[in-house]
Amino acid sequence: MTSERFRRLALSLPETVEGSHMGHPDFRTAGKIFATLRHPPEGWAMVKLTPEEQAAVIAAHPDVFEPASGAWGRGGSTMVRLEHAPDDVVRKALVSAHAGVIPARRRASASAATPRRRRGG
Repeated sequence: MTSERFRRLALSLPETVEGSHMGHPDFRTAGKIFATLRHPPEGWAMVKLTPEEQAAVIAAHPDVFEPASGAWGRGGSTMVRLEHAPDDVVRKALVSAHAGVIPARRRASASAATPRRRRGG
């Protein structure tokens, strides 16, 4: 995985735009950052996952993912070591991160094709 490939995967997600945050590229949807590049050094990226998603990807791919330092990492910010990262693994992480910042009403319409059980009825 290269930085350019990570960029293309991130930008392939719906309504994603590239911006800049603290001197490095970021990827946003609905005005919220879900991934960044070169953070901290070149060869690294970050995806914003839930703590539960973070634990799962680290357990499955410890050579690819690690928590960011401090409170950011405890909150789910997950570092991606690009040189060890297979496309399919990074794509899944980006999809999860992207879904996490989409407003609830849009998430519901995006998953409308998936049957859901109704509560209490």
